[in-house]
Amino acid sequence: MAVVHNFEYYKPLKLAETLKLLKKYGDKAKLLAGGTDLAVFIKEGVLFPEAVIDIKHVKELQKLELKKDGLFVGAQASFSDILESANIKKDYLLLWESARSVASVGIRNRATLVGNICSAVPSLDSGPALLCYDAVVHLASTKGEREVPISEWFLAPRRTAMKPDEIVTGVFIPKPKIKNAGCYLKLGRYGGEDLAQAGLGVFVNDKLEYKLAYCAVGPVPKRAAKIEKLLKGKALSTVLIAKAMSLVPEEIAPIADIRSGKEYRIHMCKIMLERGLEVCTERMKGKIIDTLRILGG
Repeated sequence: MAVVHNFEYYKPLKLAETLKLLKKYGDKAKLLAGGTDLAVFIKEGVLFPEAVIDIKHVKELQKLELKKDGLFVGAQASFSDILESANIKKDYLLLWESARSVASVGIRNRATLVGNICSAVPSLDSGPALLCYDAVVHLASTKGEREVPISEWFLAPRRTAMKPDEIVTGVFIPKPKIKNAGCYLKLGRYGGEDLAQAGLGVFVNDKLEYKLAYCAVGPVPKRAAKIEKLLKGKALSTVLIAKAMSLVPEEIAPIADIRSGKEYRIHMCKIMLERGLEVCTERMKGKIIDTLRILGG
């Protein structure tokens, strides 16, 4: 990769050292984890950091812990790390499927879940899953630690609640307490590596509580609160699903761009909702369904 400008390069081994560097440089520093976004932005002249802080060897950030109360995904855990865990697939299938949909094997080997949410692009695949699981983002600075609910994390395209002197140490995902099912559907232009034209996470449990979250069809990933309210406590039927589909235009705000038209995105988001609810219903019955085939991917 050609270096288009000079910057200081740091390779801390401890979190405390990393936090001191962030305090020193503030928003003039960039963290290097997977580097799948940062390397491209520096190469193309989009970012001009004064310092690049390589956190790949900070041991405190390398956690991927599955405990009784939930899953903690450290800042250095890659999407491949998530995919290689049979327990994550079993207990957090929605997250596992969203990880599977990220780019290519080579990218998944490098890209991290934390890096994905810090990029805050509207099409990020991990957003819907984390929203459906009510995840919590853990941050640290020299001033201390704090937590931010994922529902308050995304502020605007490429803007998050993280402060310049903070680092995301990881994401905590509470373990669902009762029987549940989930799925992630991604609409792309072709099979393989592609950004989402639309993405939908669907979650349902034994109490008939529904959680739905879209990405790529608005400035930030967000829950579909009106549809969730409509479905809450009700068994699915053809009529109920049709009513839910009619609310989709009120829940999303897609744009027309080179990748897709606005009307097409709205139409497909309705189809994705119908099929996502059907998949979860079947999975609650114990059926095995490959979501890669749901939209012809």
